[in-house]
Amino acid sequence: MRREKKNKSEFLEWVKALAVAFLIAVLVRTFLFTPIIVDGESMMPTLEDQDRMIVNKIGYKVDSPERFDIVVFHATEEKDYIKRIIGLPGDHIEYKNDVLYINGMEYDEPYLDQFKRQLIDPPLTEPFTLEDIIGQSTIPEGHVFVMGDNRRYSKDSRHIGTVPIGDVMGKTNLVYWPFEVMRVVD
Repeated sequence: MRREKKNKSEFLEWVKALAVAFLIAVLVRTFLFTPIIVDGESMMPTLEDQDRMIVNKIGYKVDSPERFDIVVFHATEEKDYIKRIIGLPGDHIEYKNDVLYINGMEYDEPYLDQFKRQLIDPPLTEPFTLEDIIGQSTIPEGHVFVMGDNRRYSKDSRHIGTVPIGDVMGKTNLVYWPFEVMRVVD
C-alpha cells in the first residue's frame, strides 16, 4: 500500500515536471525564439534552400529593425518570407548601375559580391526607384523595404511593396542545420 502511494506520488511529480517543461517550451517558441526553414533560393548565396535558422522574436519588441538585418515576416496568411531589410521608414531607395543608393548616398552590399563576380550578364539588380515600386518618394512610417540577396529570383518589396513592421516576426542570423554548415550570417 505504501509502495503504491509512493509510485503514484512519483508519477504525479513526473507529470508536473513534463507539463512545466512543455509550458516553458511553448512560451519560448511563442514569444522569444522560433525555428524556421529557408524555403527557396531567394537569399542565396547567404542562405541556402532548406537551411534551418532561429528567429529572435523578442529583439524588435525592445529595439527597432536595422538596415541589412535578415528578417522573417508574414507575407501572406499561409507563408512567411525571409529577406534583408534594405530601407527603413523615411528612406528613399534607388538602384542604378547595380549600386544601391539610399537617400542619395551609395551603399556597399558586400553580401552580393560573390554573386556579382559570377555574373556573365550583369546587372544583378535591375535599376529602379522607390517611386517606380510604391508610387511614393519615401518608405512610409511603420514600414520597411526588403529584398532577397538573389536579386534576380526574389519575390520581395519590388513585387509586394513595403512590409509593415508589425508583420516582421523577428531577426535571424543563426543557421543551426545542416550541422556541418552551422554559422552566423550577416
